[in-house]
Amino acid sequence: MERIEHIGIAVKSLETAGLLYRKLLGTEPYKTETVEPEKVSTQFFNVGGNKIELLEATSPDSTIARFIERKGEGIHHIAFEVDDIAAEMARLREEGFILLSEEPLPGADNKWVCFVHPRTTGGVLVELCQERSV
Repeated sequence: MERIEHIGIAVKSLETAGLLYRKLLGTEPYKTETVEPEKVSTQFFNVGGNKIELLEATSPDSTIARFIERKGEGIHHIAFEVDDIAAEMARLREEGFILLSEEPLPGADNKWVCFVHPRTTGGVLVELCQERSV
């Protein structure tokens, strides 16, 4: 793992949370997009070389909607940048971690992603991210 890629924060409303984070961070988001397969809309802020991803559910049966229902708004996951997501997934499987997908999936911000089950990471949802070739 190379570095922390971003911190994901589950929010009820991108509009409301986006205004709050604009004020808090003193900057505008650099990207807003919807990831249909994940039933989520995202908004990214870059501050001091670090990224914050706000996540809003686009469907009541999405992972983010269920997370907010159980835990409320707040930190949802921490993402790590990797050079070779397939190799990192294989390494983590070998170490006994449970991955939430068999293959990398297309994610927001032009990334391949895979999540590691929080049951095997001390209660923290971990995301692996690798830049997709364009």
